[in-house]
Amino acid sequence: MNKILLLFSVVLLLSACTNSSDDGWTELFNGKDLTGWKQLNGEAKYNVSDGTIVGTTVANTPNSFLVTEENYSDFILEVEMLLEDDFNSGIQFRSESRPDYMDGRVHGYQCEVDPSDRAWSAGIYDEARRGWLYPLELNPDARSAFKHGEWNKYRIECIGTDIKTYLNDVQVAHLIDDMTTEGFIALQVHSINDESMAGKNIRWKNIRIKTENLEPSENKGIYVVNMLPNQLSEAEEEKGFKLLFDGNSTEQWKSVKSEEFPSQGWEVKDGQLVVLASGGDAEKRGGDIITKEEFGAFELKFDFMFTEGANSGIKYGIGNNGPSIGLEYQILDDENHPDAKNGIQGNRTLASLYDLIPAKKEGRFVNGPGKWNRGRIVLYPDGKAQHWLNGRKVVEYTRGSDEFKQYVVNSKFADTEGFGMAERGPVHIQEHNDEVHFRSIKIREL
Repeated sequence: MNKILLLFSVVLLLSACTNSSDDGWTELFNGKDLTGWKQLNGEAKYNVSDGTIVGTTVANTPNSFLVTEENYSDFILEVEMLLEDDFNSGIQFRSESRPDYMDGRVHGYQCEVDPSDRAWSAGIYDEARRGWLYPLELNPDARSAFKHGEWNKYRIECIGTDIKTYLNDVQVAHLIDDMTTEGFIALQVHSINDESMAGKNIRWKNIRIKTENLEPSENKGIYVVNMLPNQLSEAEEEKGFKLLFDGNSTEQWKSVKSEEFPSQGWEVKDGQLVVLASGGDAEKRGGDIITKEEFGAFELKFDFMFTEGANSGIKYGIGNNGPSIGLEYQILDDENHPDAKNGIQGNRTLASLYDLIPAKKEGRFVNGPGKWNRGRIVLYPDGKAQHWLNGRKVVEYTRGSDEFKQYVVNSKFADTEGFGMAERGPVHIQEHNDEVHFRSIKIREL
């Protein structure tokens, strides 16, 4: 009897260890059936064939997700996938489905599968929540990593707030965020709009996860999206960024009219630098502010949130024509401020080079009043300049070029000598009567 019990115990032990390996990896798919997984939301078909999980598109159903029954916090996940045809899909991680959120709709981080000409595979999308967090315009060199008609190996690292994605051993995205720190893994079969796409397959295999003794991959120098307010990541520090506003101090700023920070019209609250609404009352206005330090070529990142109907801006390239005359990254509520309809072809709208070049942007990449947007201005040593909004490049030009000069001629700055051509100058934030919030203002010289 004792021998039988001993043998039974050994069998149980071996069975429990079937999906684990000595190197710390655990297999999430046993190659035979969907044990450990369940389906949520849509009615796409999932089955097992030839040692792979097969997802099949079905018409007239929403996005479908095959999710792990277990949640994971810190981990390294590896999975291989093969598309039968060029259609969108994704790998969810740290994701949730709750009755109190959109009736249980799956939401959370998604590692994109995008075989289209856009080629944003392994970028990071926030499903049913914030939208794109790391589009591949931020790392265009990685757009060629996806292999059409072949197996593609995805790797996702989530360690604390640090999230990195890899595709076929190419680092694609680097996100720092803390909105969701734990959730399930899920394999998406995207909804289809064209019924001719019904019956198309996507396959997954070699799905494994590691949750202990995690070693993050080294930083590869790609662009970092840091969603943590007023914080510099190690990767940003390595690139030379420094904070111009740390959530508490205005030490690095002063009024355009004096050496002191304005005593009214501005406040620091809840880690934000806030321009207060004055209603046009001169006695309440604080005026514009500029950095005490001047910069040449630079990269500036900043978060901003405007109230309904608000107007503000970030200025740079300021020379000797006055403390507030320079190139401007327009901050405007396009839907509710009349200036959006002025100028030429929308060159006074959000993220435009004010009164010169209109921003080319999609509405889904614009967050309206009361929501945070991520702005970015890059001024290169050769004079090329860019405006970015929420990870998309929306303006590009070269200072001093014939095209730039023509833009100036057609603008309100036509009579301003040397407009926007200063080699060095401060960063300027405009006070324009309206309430606008800023945070995470950081800069590096190029």
